[in-house]
Amino acid sequence: MSRWVLLSVFALTLATGACGGRRHADTLAPVRALSAAEVDSLWRLGEYAARHGKWNDVLKHLDRVVRDLSPDDPRAAKARYFLGEAHMGKGDKLEAAREFRKAVDDTPDAPIAPDALLRVGDAYADLWRRPELDPTYGQSALSTYQELLSRYPTSDAAGRARIKIADLNNQFAYKAYRAALYYYRLKAYDSAILYLKDLVATYPDATITPEALGRLIQAYQKLGYREDVEDTCRNYIRRFKADVPSLIAMCRNVPDSVSPSS
Repeated sequence: MSRWVLLSVFALTLATGACGGRRHADTLAPVRALSAAEVDSLWRLGEYAARHGKWNDVLKHLDRVVRDLSPDDPRAAKARYFLGEAHMGKGDKLEAAREFRKAVDDTPDAPIAPDALLRVGDAYADLWRRPELDPTYGQSALSTYQELLSRYPTSDAAGRARIKIADLNNQFAYKAYRAALYYYRLKAYDSAILYLKDLVATYPDATITPEALGRLIQAYQKLGYREDVEDTCRNYIRRFKADVPSLIAMCRNVPDSVSPSS
């Protein structure tokens, strides 16, 4: 077969494929808008499925109807919220976060918006269940809960967010404590001290903080940092952790005030 024949066949193949592609595109009709009756019917089916935890049915019905609900329709925010719950129920936390976020961003004044924002944080928090892992999702959860406190401070969801923030801070503090212990066990006490001091300053109310303070005192003692021990006992432990007997016992030989220079 000659070169020109080969080129002709190749050109014909391309033209045929292009035409076929156009014919296929021409057959893709736009998605038909639902009638009001269809919207009502799908909404009822989706809401029922959401109330009964039938997540596949929620996605089937509400993913279609949500496109035909205007933002000022009170069902719009609920539809996004139910879709978020469906994705949470099926274990797709990132898609759940996106749906909950849409409920907030598209309808910020909807009554369900604070709860949707809370669930955005919950989705991220569920992705960070182990403190030793990368804390990116935990940080996203924390910033989302803090956003909730800022945007909807008097909501019931804000009250729940405060509890979740405390739990996250406990996890962040525990992660920092594990890092400090790593250096402490290597006898790299100065590095351990840096982590422990930052932990105490950043998470003063974390459940691990008293233990971290005890390790901090021990690290100072290992290095012979007597003035640091005394300063920590006088100005922090006796002021803010006087209800922790083990810490008070560690400071029993530290006088309440600095002795005058001789």
